[in-house]
Amino acid sequence: MRFNVFKNTVLLFVFVLISCGSKAKSEAATSNTGVISKNEMLQPAQHDSIQQNDKELIIGANQTEAYLPLLNGKRVGIVANQTSVIFKATKNNSYTHLVDSLVRLKVDVKKVFAPEHGFRGTADAGELVKDGVDTKTGLPIVSLYGKNKKPSATQLQGLDIVIFDIQDVGARFYTYISSLHYVMEACAEANIPVLILDRPNPNGHYIDGPILEMEHKSFVGMHPVPVVHGMTIGEYAKMINGEKWLENGVQCNITVITMQNYTHKTSYNLPIKPSPNLPNAKSINLYPSLCFFEGTNVSAGRGTDKQFQIFGSPFLDTKMFHFNYTFIPKPNAGSKYPKHENKVCYGMDLSMSKNLSRLDLNYIIEAYQATANKDAFFNTFFTKLAGTKALQKQIETRHTAYEIKKTWVRGLAAYDTMRQAYLLYK
Repeated sequence: MRFNVFKNTVLLFVFVLISCGSKAKSEAATSNTGVISKNEMLQPAQHDSIQQNDKELIIGANQTEAYLPLLNGKRVGIVANQTSVIFKATKNNSYTHLVDSLVRLKVDVKKVFAPEHGFRGTADAGELVKDGVDTKTGLPIVSLYGKNKKPSATQLQGLDIVIFDIQDVGARFYTYISSLHYVMEACAEANIPVLILDRPNPNGHYIDGPILEMEHKSFVGMHPVPVVHGMTIGEYAKMINGEKWLENGVQCNITVITMQNYTHKTSYNLPIKPSPNLPNAKSINLYPSLCFFEGTNVSAGRGTDKQFQIFGSPFLDTKMFHFNYTFIPKPNAGSKYPKHENKVCYGMDLSMSKNLSRLDLNYIIEAYQATANKDAFFNTFFTKLAGTKALQKQIETRHTAYEIKKTWVRGLAAYDTMRQAYLLYK
């Protein structure tokens, strides 16, 4: 009897080992990356998940009682776009534009400054945004995109204060933080204070990516920060000031109207798309990872209804990495001249994938490996997006995502130490 018990115990133990091994092999076979656990270990000071907040989140713009006294008797300029709204209901499905509200409240608004995509947010990425007049209020609109990225002394003349209220998405190459830099710099030189109405960062729960090397500074990357910087606009403005990144080390007189009931772990779906090609929460979550394709011959879905939720090109080998999804980019409201227009692109649909809490490099690594003519894969814009030449070289020399991310650890740790001094929220 003892022998039978012993025999049965041994057989059960062997069965468990075989089952565990089979499960591990199965998981490895179905995994698209195989390095997630390693990547998780590499991230310094990460917020690994986002959480629902039981208390109502109140954005800066909604706290009129906090900032209207600061505007009393002042001649006001506003940096705004379609996201600059005051919400009427807790579900954020009813709102009025900040400019319209302030005009109705008899605030002396003199002009509006519009960033990339324009005041109403309809212009393509990189499209020239012209000066004009807002048809609703009759206010002059000054473009802060194209050749005039920084307000001139003449454009600021006659203003006593400038409000900055724009929804960001937390990626270094999303140009609203570059506009913030130039507005702060111009206002500091003109001795005009800036009032910042803070809003959530939908990618504020983590930091990741290579630190920008200043020799690659451009409008899609102006500061030595990682691709995903993990800060709100208000926090980022404090860092610009504190690190003296403005020309000649000048500092801007800023006041931040902070949010109530917000932390960097707070889940937040943007009720208004921040630009034409970020139509929903999934595109915003994937944007930091898929925007690298803008510097390659692979489409990130512009010219479709799944912008930054799919990727593909006519040149990807469909037998590699399950590139079995097809799409045909066509001109639409978000992209007048999409990459690979009217051509069949082969790639992946990520619109139903799990939300990311870190950059996923496997998409671009696999696309490069599946492209026959690798010399045509990258273009010069890639280095500006990456902020370093190293990433392209690492991909070309077949480094894994884990090996590449190991080279970011020290820079991310140093950045996070610097970042902590400017955080307004936990």
